[in-house]
Amino acid sequence: MSRSVRKEFTPKLFSLIREGISKETLAKDVVAGLIVGIVALPLAIAFAIASGVSPEKGIVTAIIAGIVISVFGGSRVQIGGPTGAFIVIVYGIVQQHGTDGLIIATFMAGFITIGFGLARLGNLLKFIPYSLIVGFTSGIALIIFSSQVNDFLGLQITKVPADFLEKWAVYFDNFHKINWYAIGIAAGTILFTLYFQKIVKKIPGSIVAILLSTIVVNFFDLPVDTIESNFGNIPNKLGLPSIPNIDFATIQSLLQPAFAIAILGSIESLLSAVVSDSMIGGKHRTNMELVAQGAANIMSSLFGGIPATGAIARTATNVNNGGRTPIAGIVHGLVLLAIMLLFAPYAKLIPMSCLAGILIVVAYHMSEWKQFRSILKGNKMDIIILLTTFFLTVIFDLVIAIQIGIVLASLMFMKRMSESVHIQDFSSDSENGEHLFDDELVDIPEGVILYEINGPLFFGAARQFQETIANTHTHPNVIIIRMRYVPFIDATGYQSIKEIIKTFKSKKIKVIISGVSPALRQDFEKNEMFTLLEQDLVVDDIHKALKKAKVNI
Repeated sequence: MSRSVRKEFTPKLFSLIREGISKETLAKDVVAGLIVGIVALPLAIAFAIASGVSPEKGIVTAIIAGIVISVFGGSRVQIGGPTGAFIVIVYGIVQQHGTDGLIIATFMAGFITIGFGLARLGNLLKFIPYSLIVGFTSGIALIIFSSQVNDFLGLQITKVPADFLEKWAVYFDNFHKINWYAIGIAAGTILFTLYFQKIVKKIPGSIVAILLSTIVVNFFDLPVDTIESNFGNIPNKLGLPSIPNIDFATIQSLLQPAFAIAILGSIESLLSAVVSDSMIGGKHRTNMELVAQGAANIMSSLFGGIPATGAIARTATNVNNGGRTPIAGIVHGLVLLAIMLLFAPYAKLIPMSCLAGILIVVAYHMSEWKQFRSILKGNKMDIIILLTTFFLTVIFDLVIAIQIGIVLASLMFMKRMSESVHIQDFSSDSENGEHLFDDELVDIPEGVILYEINGPLFFGAARQFQETIANTHTHPNVIIIRMRYVPFIDATGYQSIKEIIKTFKSKKIKVIISGVSPALRQDFEKNEMFTLLEQDLVVDDIHKALKKAKVNI
């Protein structure tokens, strides 16, 4: 294994320990970890409840996955745990396959994500279009908001439909049950969460809102739902890890949601790592980060947790409070563990409307409405991808939205790539005349046609290439195909070249290929091009090609 590969798959923490971590940095990391742990508590509980599982599963996920991601991750400051992006997927899996199905899907997703990392697919995930990401994150934000209306308004609907349109129909039927105490608590939570840190920077507004609302509700015995009334007690201990029972039928039924968890988690973790890099001037190890994310999901599922990934908001909180090494993330996990062991019995008293307020703020930050509006003013293809992904996420399913969105983005990319391939006719009687380029004059003799290909000759452009050259109206003696600006040719491109050579051979027309690089020449051999074309008719220079053309006129 080369040194660069070893470094690529070395956790950032291990490298930093070898380099040495100063006491000053360590002290800042501990403080940052303490603050982030407190910030993560209400989010972990809220994400779990919104996902359709019991609140302790969110805390367990934040503890186990948070520590694993920090110990083995490729980022200095990444904070891992449950996030809002997973709510839609997790809720759908729980509704269809139950909690056991969710644990198995998370377990499978962990291995898939590790596979992404080991196959070095991290860099490819960066090429997913921004319009696609904004489309499904905005869709998720709208769904999260919709899922909290019941608790925000205190409607006390026992069974809220999963379908977006049905959900709102039920809400409209129950608006007469509005609980103004719940609305007051939720609205107050939103205000505290958004604005409290402008007054006191070191204390999260969400924590203040939880403490105040919990005290007020229980002191005045207000008639609002709490975690206890909906879910009972919150366990104050971690269970023992257990391996889920998996058979082939289960794998088949959960493969799609597992891939969706893996893809979404990979995208979000890498986005978070990129954002944190820009904040600290660092550089994360993409593929090691994916391996760590996969391991975190495996460990989370073994302890009965839910999917986890890098959390952008908590990572930014870590950086803003002085965190500079993965030790901050480890401390954040240990703080959550201490809170679970010591204060879990009190967490059950938290009002559901308070958690609804926190999640509505999360949905607002996820909505990316400014970017959404900006994309709507841009390229038509980006608008199509954005709106298609958004509406599929909201109306149908996030799994379908991701699948169709990626396929649509791929098709759009191939269309753009095909349009970027230019094929020009530089025959002596064409309007281009002797001018191949501004800096180049070449004398093309009578009876010779020269075609210049500019761009990759892949399956998206192969048909255009074949039709352009095959539809030659004149009957030349020699055709030169110039490829100096062709970076690669795929199997379809090679097949098109072979068919062109066969067609012109049958018409007694010589084909000469010019501008072939050494790497491209090797590919010619691998694709058996020289069974149809003599090797001396494949040259690296246009002047050599023209000399051979003059001989064959």
